Amino acid sequence: MSHIASGAEPNSAVPLLAIEDLHLSFRKPLGLVDRLRGMPRRDVHALNGISLTLDAGETIGIVGESGCGKSTLARAIVGLNRPDRGRILFKGRDVSGLKGDERRAFNRQVQMVFQDPYTSLNPRMRVEDMLGEALRVHRMRPDQEIPKRIHALLDLVRLPRDAALKYPHEFSGGQRQRISIARALAVEPSCIVADELVSALDVSVQAQVVNLLLELQRELRLAILFVAHDLRLVRHISHQVAVIYLGSIVESGPAEAIFARQQHPYSRALIEAAPSLDPDARRAAPAIKGELPSPMAIPPGCPFHVRCQSALARCTSEKPDLVPSGGGAVACHRAGEPGW
Repeated sequence: MSHIASGAEPNSAVPLLAIEDLHLSFRKPLGLVDRLRGMPRRDVHALNGISLTLDAGETIGIVGESGCGKSTLARAIVGLNRPDRGRILFKGRDVSGLKGDERRAFNRQVQMVFQDPYTSLNPRMRVEDMLGEALRVHRMRPDQEIPKRIHALLDLVRLPRDAALKYPHEFSGGQRQRISIARALAVEPSCIVADELVSALDVSVQAQVVNLLLELQRELRLAILFVAHDLRLVRHISHQVAVIYLGSIVESGPAEAIFARQQHPYSRALIEAAPSLDPDARRAAPAIKGELPSPMAIPPGCPFHVRCQSALARCTSEKPDLVPSGGGAVACHRAGEPGW
């Protein structure tokens, strides 16, 4: 994947975060009827060979339909899901074997902000208690300096200092998400994993939270893995984009290049399906036909061929590799054809 990112500092030899051939499956529990019938357990193939890199100060947007593996990838990176195989490298070091203080140090460096600000905050804790807990657990400040640091964190996310004395139910959704961001920043991470950061918020406040994240990135040189289904937000915030379909990356590259010219039919369909404010640009027919296949029964060959209007015979049996193309990478047998 190319890493020429506007506004980002030049890349070092070793990326901040590297994902190498990540695979992850879940064993689906059987219902009572299936158990009585003697049906075998089936696996949900959530991630199927994901590889990507993220540099300091860079944002990668992860896009795809619900159920494609975006959130599973985010949770695997921060250790909430354990991969079956593949590696997660932080500053060149495999994090799978980290324990004790080394594991806590990694957890401090890579922080996750969850989708729903209404369930990710403890309703029984005041803001100062939540932020103070993070500071104390990771020994970020001496006890006497913690109140000052809490006020600095609230300033950082543009909340009044008296917010420290309030409970989550006293805030709006956008304010709660700012508190979640402040809690993540309390441990001074180098990477933020934002899983559908604003999808639970009103459209009127989504831009405010995203713009805040961009400002914080510039101030703190944060790396951001931004998981989203709203392509307009992804284009606004991301240097790089990775398009995921059924647990595999089908296209990746610089954001502007992908939004200007998509090389994979799935990427093209996602962008064509994005809502438009222009009534003349609205489609009469859906851009993507059919339903997303079950990750328990991924189609052979190219997984997208059952929904692709341009599939070739080889697409039904031969899975395309993700290969360099046009400044990025694409997994499509037709990529590079004249006029494609």
